[in-house]
Amino acid sequence: MNILSQIEGFEWDEGNITKNWDKHKVSHFECEEIFFNEPLIVQKDKEHSKAETLYLALGKTNANRLLFAAFTIRNNKIRVISTRDMTRKERQKYE
Repeated sequence: MNILSQIEGFEWDEGNITKNWDKHKVSHFECEEIFFNEPLIVQKDKEHSKAETLYLALGKTNANRLLFAAFTIRNNKIRVISTRDMTRKERQKYE
């Protein structure tokens, strides 16, 4: 089953809505866009999944900006932990 098939939206709060902009100049709108565009590559982050399951995603915004995102799912909502531009190695994997 696709882990994103039951998603009902995104979870944003004061703790995470501006963090990606402040660190990487990625807006929360861009963070959301990658989940609606193809291709989207998602895998479990087994190395960092301790208290809850974390996922890694490679995707693109509506403006074709290539982004890496780390996220979790809480109550059928995506909670983005971190988003940044893809590295060269990630771009090669994505393409």
